[in-house]
Amino acid sequence: MQGPAPPPCWGTLPLEPGRPAEPVARRWLAARLGCEPEGLRLDRSAHGRPVLELPAGWDCNWSHSGGLLAVVLGERMRVGIDIERERPRPRALELARRFFTPAEADWLAACGPEDVSRDFLRLWCAKEAVLKAHGRGLAFGLDRLGFRNEGGRLCLAACDPALGDPEAWQVLEIRPASGFLGTVAWIHPDGPAAPAGEAGPGHTARP
Repeated sequence: MQGPAPPPCWGTLPLEPGRPAEPVARRWLAARLGCEPEGLRLDRSAHGRPVLELPAGWDCNWSHSGGLLAVVLGERMRVGIDIERERPRPRALELARRFFTPAEADWLAACGPEDVSRDFLRLWCAKEAVLKAHGRGLAFGLDRLGFRNEGGRLCLAACDPALGDPEAWQVLEIRPASGFLGTVAWIHPDGPAAPAGEAGPGHTARP
């Protein structure tokens, strides 16, 4: 009987503006898997999500923002990642009222003015990472999953049944580089997953 799936690993690489992300991500994935980039078989789902067909049993995802690419790789699980460059978001509360759950918008409204942009971005990255792991991305709806703040950590509190059990999801907030925020999310479809914790780029997301 297999034990809990090991947590995913993630890393960052520079990405020149306008350059396609997939070839760069492919090289990072191949290095982690110990094969040549040409040996990876990467397809796309009907919704455009990367699907790692070979080697079997692995899943990957990537995100890029502001010249930085972040890639995540996991075995026996579905993984998603999202990163965003930090910057002022003057419409953060307006956007939260429109796209987030009422409880999330109320939480942001109660934050201090210096925290609203950052916490809006934290929620955005967490939601998008889960939705990218699920496979539909933002088209699924940001209001169909809700997070709560527990001691400074975002936890998935409720979600549409199509996303599965909220408690089955692991969500890890990351600092991919100075001036960036991000989230790695994963779910093990057949059993327990190792818990989320702190990790640096290129490391396994272990406690």
